[in-house]
Amino acid sequence: MERWKMNLAVLWFGQFLVMSGMTMIIPFISLYVQEELGVTDPNQVAWWANAIFAANFVTSFFAQPLWGGLADRYGRKIMLLRSGFGMAIVMTLMGFATSVWQLLLLRVLNGLIAGFVPAATALMSASAPKERMGFAMGTMQSGAVAGTILGPLIGGVLAEWVGYRPIFYITGALLFVASLLAWAVVKESFVPASSRSGANESLASGFRRLVKAPQIPALFAVTVGIQISLLSSLLLIPLFVQELHGPEMLAFYAGFVGSVTGLANMAASPILGRVADRIGYEKVLTVCLVGAALSFIPQALVDNVWQLVASRFLLGAFMGGMLPSVNALLRAYTPDGMESRAYGFNSSFLSLGNILGPMTGGALAGWVGIRGIFVFACGMLLLNAAWVWATLRKPRRGAASSK
Repeated sequence: MERWKMNLAVLWFGQFLVMSGMTMIIPFISLYVQEELGVTDPNQVAWWANAIFAANFVTSFFAQPLWGGLADRYGRKIMLLRSGFGMAIVMTLMGFATSVWQLLLLRVLNGLIAGFVPAATALMSASAPKERMGFAMGTMQSGAVAGTILGPLIGGVLAEWVGYRPIFYITGALLFVASLLAWAVVKESFVPASSRSGANESLASGFRRLVKAPQIPALFAVTVGIQISLLSSLLLIPLFVQELHGPEMLAFYAGFVGSVTGLANMAASPILGRVADRIGYEKVLTVCLVGAALSFIPQALVDNVWQLVASRFLLGAFMGGMLPSVNALLRAYTPDGMESRAYGFNSSFLSLGNILGPMTGGALAGWVGIRGIFVFACGMLLLNAAWVWATLRKPRRGAASSK
């Protein structure tokens, strides 16, 4: 097997374990707070569960560019291993928490040391052939999405089987194994910082250098817009399923509606990556943004749960071409030697979208309802498509140019 394909296989597995570990706590975090950490008031349980879950994304927003700069200076693999082994330790310690403050601080620490996904993306972008970049980024995306889909399911099953605390120990062990595998198998061709211009720049000067290319801030904006559009309605889907179907088997249908989007995303990402390698990442990104926007229209009009399933499946298929195309375009427009910083900053903007999306949906829900939020998401994705069309049509340099 070619070296870049071996790297891709191992990093896919690592991303799957990282994302499944990060989402495994979703089904039981409120129960863990209530039953294991001694919080009994329902309002306090809800507040602490949300704070503990969001803490990881808040600190990750600030930390990712720092780790990206260090990766460009010292190597992506070492940052990958730092994050993987670090999260394995912190995740294991979460199982020993005896108070909500301890768990909150560990989630804050986890966000600070996280960075496996952007480091893996940067490493893959440096090792994959440029003519296969779309396929590589799409495949990486499918690993992250698979973990995001299966993580809550695995967490729910394990919670019933072994209890809450052992899940943290199991997750920590799996992250440790994934990091060991990356250490043993993944190879990186890295040029030392002394041989590359700009590698020792400060965070601020590196950001200023990156955004001199107008396409890069445009891609950062697209990342935020995508996440806000997709997450604004996500937490309200169970309530919408209840409105359409009633209380019978509500958990099953709500979970099925959520899973079908991720399954379509996972299946479509490598396929759309291959298409993008042939016809250009800008075209695939634009078409997927428009397609995803239009898929929100039937969601606003459905009158039964199966219509919702079909339209969410369509949304997931178009989602499969969005973030992988953004990642491939970032590699194309980023100066050599600054790839990790670019992906680190983009990961921060991704975290920002993860925070703003649910907040926006919550703010709009009481005003326009969930059907109105679908219309909002449609409009925002169409604006993103127009933004991409207006800002990313300039020719790219050399071998990275669109076909």
